[in-house]
Amino acid sequence: MQISFQLIRKIVLTYTAIFICNILSAQHAVRFEIKNKPFKHSSDSLYVAGNFNGWNAGVKAFAFQLLPDGTSFVNVTGIEPGIIEYKITRGTWLTVEAAVNGSSISNRINRINSDTVISINIDAWADDFPGRPPVSTRSKNVFIIDTSFFIPQLNRKRRIWVYLPDEYVFTKKRYPVLYMNDGQNLFDAVTSSFGEWGVDEMMDSLRPGKQCIIVGIDHGDSKRLTEYNPYPSRFGEGEGDAYVDFLVHTLKPFIDKTYRTKPLKESTVIAGSSMGGLISLYAVLKYPGVFGGAGIFSPAFWIAPDFKKKIDSSKNNNSAIYFVCGEMESAEMVGDMKKIYEQIKLKGNKKLFFKQVSNGKHNEAFWRREMPQFYNWIFSNQMR
Repeated sequence: MQISFQLIRKIVLTYTAIFICNILSAQHAVRFEIKNKPFKHSSDSLYVAGNFNGWNAGVKAFAFQLLPDGTSFVNVTGIEPGIIEYKITRGTWLTVEAAVNGSSISNRINRINSDTVISINIDAWADDFPGRPPVSTRSKNVFIIDTSFFIPQLNRKRRIWVYLPDEYVFTKKRYPVLYMNDGQNLFDAVTSSFGEWGVDEMMDSLRPGKQCIIVGIDHGDSKRLTEYNPYPSRFGEGEGDAYVDFLVHTLKPFIDKTYRTKPLKESTVIAGSSMGGLISLYAVLKYPGVFGGAGIFSPAFWIAPDFKKKIDSSKNNNSAIYFVCGEMESAEMVGDMKKIYEQIKLKGNKKLFFKQVSNGKHNEAFWRREMPQFYNWIFSNQMR
């Protein structure tokens, strides 16, 4: 039996149309409407910039149109279901929207599941406040999961960040996960009091096959010295056990359910600096079946003299552990870290790395500088 060319062409066109309809049906239209804005610069063109257009601040296709009633709007089509992040600009990042006092604001966030209308009120413009705080430096791949994620083990709430690899939305791949303490210092100069680590810029610079998901957990401000310490000290009763339990029993299950992760220990690492380094090592020792590796930056072992007891009582641990500190941090820093490193080594762990840096200081600039070497080492020795 022969099939005519016309029939084949008709079949191909029909299935192509069905395919296109299926694609379009999975995308949504979003109408952004500005209801109120400062009178100053009221005649300037406005634009929406977000993770749906490469964060381009002044693209003509994303310019607002002005209606007779004073409302400005722009329709954006082809939005994939999920979370969108965006801000309003007057064409550049120097003229981005700001808080009423001129300080930077977090990205606007909405979850899109259908065609949506979003109403926006703009308080102020950044360029009207020359002395304002710095503009956000986090990359387009960084998202805030929740500003008040509940910690049942401590009956507190906390902001949680996530970095997703460049190709995450385009593939079905699963990724290793790096959990990092002091999340407010990792990605954004606005939220870091002493400078950021630049973790997102580092990750953005890597080829897709070497990227991972990074989860940042903000510290507890005045509770940091107890949350990151499993032992009592002059600062109060240690809450480190409860904090680590939160990571393992609450946060990690949520991350594994929400994102395409590789959940086994071989692909799960934790890292932090100072108190964050202390609690990261404790997490690996307490849950060796959960965390396969750790980055221990300038650990504050001085606050927990009983830490060596945890090592003595722990089972042989084959987690990959990276130690780094600077000789300019304190008189005890290198010696304390060396003792803990040697103690773990005596337990039979062969996947250890120790580094002391002559000009290393106890600050984010030092840890930012050391982050790439740690990541390359842990990726080669553990993440897969």
